Amino acid sequence: MPSTPVSDFVVSVPSMSYLDRSPIDTDTPQQPSRCDITMDAIKSYIINHKLVPGDSLPTETELCQAVKASRSSVREAVRKLEALHIVKVVHGRGTFVGDLSLEPLVETLAFRAMVKATSKQDFSELRNVVQVRRSLDKGVAEPIVAALKGTEQPELVEITDRMMQRANEGDSFLDEDIAFHSRLLAYADNAVLSQLSDSLWMVHMAVLPSLGLQVSAQLRDSAEAHRDMLDAALAGDADAYRRAVDDHYRPIDAILADELDR
Repeated sequence: MPSTPVSDFVVSVPSMSYLDRSPIDTDTPQQPSRCDITMDAIKSYIINHKLVPGDSLPTETELCQAVKASRSSVREAVRKLEALHIVKVVHGRGTFVGDLSLEPLVETLAFRAMVKATSKQDFSELRNVVQVRRSLDKGVAEPIVAALKGTEQPELVEITDRMMQRANEGDSFLDEDIAFHSRLLAYADNAVLSQLSDSLWMVHMAVLPSLGLQVSAQLRDSAEAHRDMLDAALAGDADAYRRAVDDHYRPIDAILADELDR
């Protein structure tokens, strides 16, 4: 693979590491480190060489020459990029473009929300996550309704039936909830949206235990809202679908509003 000096790169990718910094003195401009610059250069290399997940990167020596960085800077940059799932190191085989998953985002958001909740009793972070989830679910009403209108969805019907049964027995239905939304969002035909929604759901469920919130009293309402979402989609009614989404989130909205008003 040919080497390309940093000066010849045509794509400038902002470093995610800049966003991760929390400067002690906010009045002092933060200068990018050698590692930050090298991370940007490697990401630019991936983009400009049109590499995709699974493609191999040059050897460490070749990569040092390509990005005009020292071996230590490249090694540190690769370690950080691996933590972000941008690259993957396979010992004995080399370095490859990673799966680019949103898992690091999930971990960061979940930890951020839990830190705020435990240190400040601040439920606003979870409310923010819930608001984004609701916006995503309502935003895909049109493509989901268009895809499901007039069809038969025995799997989704079975999932909502299990939700209703478990709710009537006073049990939660987390597995069914995840399965319902994942299958429904698949009809939006947007891989990024589906992955982001799944990630936000994982944040939501990771944070709830640390807050000690109880939502069992609203289990039946939530189960019925899921069934209403499906019925509206099958009937081709986008407005009814969006109303059902609002009904789905109303119980947790009310709980969080009560906690924030205390």
